[in-house]
Amino acid sequence: MGLMNWEWRGRFDIGRSDEGLGGRSTPRGMAALLASVAAVALLAPPASAQQAAQSPKAEEAKAAPPGATLLDKILVLSRTGETAIESLASASHIDQEQLDRRMATTPNEMLLGVPGIAAQADARRVGTSINIRGLQDFGRVAVIVDGARQNFQRSDHGTQSTVYIDPELVKSVDVIRGPVANTYGSGAIGGVVFFDTKDAEDFLKPNETWAGSVTGRYESNGKGWTTSASGAYRFNENWDALGNIVYRNYDDYKDGDGDAVKGTGFDVLSGLLKTTIRPTDNSALKLGWVGSSDGWNEISGGAPVNDVDLKSNTFTARYNVTDEDKSWLDLHINTSYNKTNLDLTSLVPLKRFDPVTGLSVVLPTGSTSTFDVGTTSIDIWNTSRFETAGVAHELTYGGDWAGDNVKTDGTAGGDSFYTPSGKRNVSGAYVQDKLTWDWLEVIAGLRYDNYSLKDDTHQTSGDRVSPRVTVGVSPFESAGLAGVQFYGTYAEGYRSPSLTETLISGNHPAGVSFPFLPNPNLRPETGKTTEFGVNYKQNDILEAGDAVRIKAAYFNNNVDDYIDGVTLSPFDPTSGCPFGPGIPICFQYQNFAKAKINGFEMEGVYDASWGYAGLSASIINGHTISYEGDQADLATIPSSQVTAQLGLRFLEDKLTVGGEVQYNGKPKGNAVAKNYTLVNAFASYQATDNLKVDFRADNLFDVKYANPLNGSTTVAVYEPGITLKLAATMRFGG
Repeated sequence: MGLMNWEWRGRFDIGRSDEGLGGRSTPRGMAALLASVAAVALLAPPASAQQAAQSPKAEEAKAAPPGATLLDKILVLSRTGETAIESLASASHIDQEQLDRRMATTPNEMLLGVPGIAAQADARRVGTSINIRGLQDFGRVAVIVDGARQNFQRSDHGTQSTVYIDPELVKSVDVIRGPVANTYGSGAIGGVVFFDTKDAEDFLKPNETWAGSVTGRYESNGKGWTTSASGAYRFNENWDALGNIVYRNYDDYKDGDGDAVKGTGFDVLSGLLKTTIRPTDNSALKLGWVGSSDGWNEISGGAPVNDVDLKSNTFTARYNVTDEDKSWLDLHINTSYNKTNLDLTSLVPLKRFDPVTGLSVVLPTGSTSTFDVGTTSIDIWNTSRFETAGVAHELTYGGDWAGDNVKTDGTAGGDSFYTPSGKRNVSGAYVQDKLTWDWLEVIAGLRYDNYSLKDDTHQTSGDRVSPRVTVGVSPFESAGLAGVQFYGTYAEGYRSPSLTETLISGNHPAGVSFPFLPNPNLRPETGKTTEFGVNYKQNDILEAGDAVRIKAAYFNNNVDDYIDGVTLSPFDPTSGCPFGPGIPICFQYQNFAKAKINGFEMEGVYDASWGYAGLSASIINGHTISYEGDQADLATIPSSQVTAQLGLRFLEDKLTVGGEVQYNGKPKGNAVAKNYTLVNAFASYQATDNLKVDFRADNLFDVKYANPLNGSTTVAVYEPGITLKLAATMRFGG
């Protein structure tokens, strides 16, 4: 479950200007990456030099702090060094062991069983739109890779805002639900998902100078292969580097009835390069690059109509300096640049409508549409720790800025016309004080947000101050209840309209022609969340060394001025939809009075020498309310879920076997959604120090089911039927 596995280390990260991956067929980017990995993996000294001594300080950095529980890991995105169970918020952590067990092929598979989280991928499995508590798209959920915001967006049916990250490159995932995460950037009224990629210090053993590994994996459904190679090198105790390359190739998968789901096949080449430099005992600098080159076909009417080629490159720079002798200094500076380029090339002639005239046109084979989104960001914060009158303070203050530059182009009548080009800047500054006294903990903070967006003809801007107040109490002292903590929170968040919501225009390209109307007068959304929760942690309950961790919360989120698409009638003179021939309706993004979302979440785990048992659940309800008082079900509400997990350890922990059972209850208002239950099984065997074998069976009973977020309200996109996965990893080093 998401509360497990303690680990302590300083976190830092920073970018580099390497050339990103090229196209699928090339090989320049691939060759360069392979060469880099090979150099890191093979540039090793002979055996006589393998026992490079580690300094005492380097060894101490690997050890646990005195009294630390070996079942709680500090959240990478925590600004005050908290674990998930210590956080007075709905936070979850997924560690490397859990990711290995899930054998994820796509990003959404990494999030299995995390309460309040769902993913929309449609048939395009390599890209995922993440949903937190019924909110998704257009920045409502801040998706971050190594400190870099992932803001790619393409207007289309289905997924809008998507992230492209290969699970093989990820070592952990942190999740914070709700606008309490507003110190992590503007707009995150739904929450934050932080993907932290692998580091050399995680890969190298303490006495190793170099190491490498090779993984091969086969999947039965889609008949696909994954191959991965990693290499790491420790130049000295203050400098190390890691490289990782992954290639996946999958055909269309089959659903639970054995029918092929067209358009679900893909091939992807991904890579990672990261180096860590420690200038002093108290500081570290990380330079990193993560990239991918993906390809798949888009389907219409059961046949391929577009070839899709996507290239994504993220460059990150993360620096941290912490001095225990200077309690006022815990400084972080993160900078990043992310560029995503998506190219559509038509495989057949396409009947479309001219976006300006609305007249019927035919796009010839080979017509193109391009979507280029670049995001530059900087995030600086510091935490000062001190005491006043017996009260401990952790005062965090900082600021951040992110700029999106969107450029779209292509054949007239192509898809790119409906994702507007333009620029958007969002920035903010905040201060937050965490006060701790005996059984009482109080967090109070303010965040100021500012935004501006523009294209050639429109410009709009706005700003706001958002508060947060949290009170936590630990009222019990008895042995059995000492680990109980109750908390209550009120927090607000502020999301500016996106370029698409504000500036989309032209005529619908296919099927039926109708106008899209821009709305430069859109008001930003304001999320106002009230949350009540309980944390519970206890060790040595039934046997020495065992532990239990439980988090549960009820939340109520009122999103004022919620933005959603509406259809307008040309027969209503007040709608703004022009009346004329060939205009059956108009489409426009408009503000609603609010969206009301409430629900319950919990996750818990018991861990002992024999294994572990976990349970998580989430129930979410939501609807919109118009300014006239009309209510409608919110289309982005995911299934309610209950997930149970059990793992058993044998052979001195070398063998772990277990399974998962997940019940999904259909959300209200979805005409095609149904209840369904999935059963998965897994096994992992560390045969030797250098050989590991993993097995997994997903959807063991071959259930035919659909994620209610995928497809539309009338057509379901069915998920994979039974899928068997078998992998072997060979490691070497010295």
